[in-house]
Amino acid sequence: MPETVLFKIENNVAHIIFNRPDKYNAVNRDTAMKIQQHLDECRDNDDIRAVYLSGNGKAFCAGQDLGELQGDDAPTLTRIVAEHYNPIVLKIRNLEKPVICGVNGVAAGAGANIALACDITIAKESATFIQAFSKIGLIPDSGGTYTLPRLIGLQRATALIMLGEKVSARDAEKMGMIYQAVADADFPAAAIAVAEKLAQMPTVGLGYTKRALNATFGNNMEAQLELESQLQTAAADTEDYEEGVTAFLEKRKPIFKGK
Repeated sequence: MPETVLFKIENNVAHIIFNRPDKYNAVNRDTAMKIQQHLDECRDNDDIRAVYLSGNGKAFCAGQDLGELQGDDAPTLTRIVAEHYNPIVLKIRNLEKPVICGVNGVAAGAGANIALACDITIAKESATFIQAFSKIGLIPDSGGTYTLPRLIGLQRATALIMLGEKVSARDAEKMGMIYQAVADADFPAAAIAVAEKLAQMPTVGLGYTKRALNATFGNNMEAQLELESQLQTAAADTEDYEEGVTAFLEKRKPIFKGK
């Protein structure tokens, strides 16, 4: 049996790739557990300074493998959401390293919401996004009701969720759902280049930035200013800050180490 998830490290970037192309990278338990395992490895391995998440084949991820829900011993949706998807989304958001998603094809259901949970999402022009849940009588999970309204506004998010309309990569870019849509010929090189660029930046500081952004919608201005002060103090104590200032004064390119 081929691995359901591929993993490699290149240029300080961990590549996590959905690998069930015959199933449009639909998620079963093995896939979900391996994604979680690799995200934990990204957290614990200091050589990994950024993460690139993508899929093999025509799809990024078609969401839940509905075949896994059939049979007397099938897991409940309650268990699947709690054990598969919620941990994946939380691990992406809590990982204090940049997570770049390269959407290589259709991103549907939970697959779409995993893509939108990443820090920077770049899609090939022919890719599409769809909140497919309403078509089978479900509600969005994997953070969809949290992330999508914050990206594109409540009215538009409500329409896309309730109507289950397919959104092209270009339209997703225009409405602010994703960072960028790129020509198919330029994908995945363009997305990987972003990941590799971030991996050479002061990634401890980027992690603090992500922590502040995670808190911004739950804080008032006073609380956010206090958090920024705390994180700025921590960032100023890093080797990368010292290197950045020294390189600026010496008029040279800094060499950051993620420390």
